Amino acid sequence: MIKGIIGKKLGMSQMFNENGDLVPVTLILIGPCYVVQKKFKDRDGYDALQLGFGERKARNATKPLVGHCMKANAAPAQFIREMRADSSLQFNVGDKVTVKEFQPGQYVDVISTSKGKGFQGVVRRHHFRGGDATHGAKGSHRRSGAIGQRSFPGLVFKNMRMPGHMGHTRITTQNLRVVQVREADNLLLVEGSVPGPRGAFVVVRHAKKKTKPVAKTT
Repeated sequence: MIKGIIGKKLGMSQMFNENGDLVPVTLILIGPCYVVQKKFKDRDGYDALQLGFGERKARNATKPLVGHCMKANAAPAQFIREMRADSSLQFNVGDKVTVKEFQPGQYVDVISTSKGKGFQGVVRRHHFRGGDATHGAKGSHRRSGAIGQRSFPGLVFKNMRMPGHMGHTRITTQNLRVVQVREADNLLLVEGSVPGPRGAFVVVRHAKKKTKPVAKTT
C-alpha cells in the first residue's frame, strides 16, 4: 500500500452528513498521479514510489525533468514527490495512482504550504496587545516594547517574538476525516480546512496517529 498521493486544493464547501448536520469540507483534486520512479529495499534501503502530478509543456521544463519523465512515457510533471510504500512491486513505472487509494470514513493527514503573509509586526504575527491608545501614548500603539536586557546579560535571547516573515511554511494538518470519494471526478472531500490557498499542491497521506474511525456518542 502506498502511504500517500499528490493532489491540488480546489477550495471549501459544505454538505450534510447522514445525521443532517452541516459539515465543512475541503475539495481536493487527487491525481491521477503516475509513477515516475521506483525504489527497492534491497537496492535503495527502502521501498518507495516517486509520483508526478500535473503536466507542463516541455519548453517550460528543464531537460533533466523532461528526460526523467520520459522514462514513464509521461509529460513533464508540475509537482513530484516521493511516497513510501509497503512494497513497490505492485506498481510499475508509468502506472497511474488514483483517488481509489482512500476510503470514506478513514483519516488522512494533509501536507501543504501555508499562505504567505509577508513581513508582519508583532500584533498580527504573535497577537501582542500593543501599547495604549490614550494617556499620552505616541508612536507605540503596535510596538512590542523592550526586548533587550540590562548590562547583564546584555543580549537579546534566542526565540524572542519579534516582527518578521509570516506564513509560507510547511504545515501538516492531521486526522482529517474523509467524507466522500468521487472516483469519476478524482475528488476527495475531507472534513475541515486544509493549509494553503486555492490551487496549492498538497500531499494527502494515510493518518499516522488515528487509523480507525471513532464512533460518535450521542
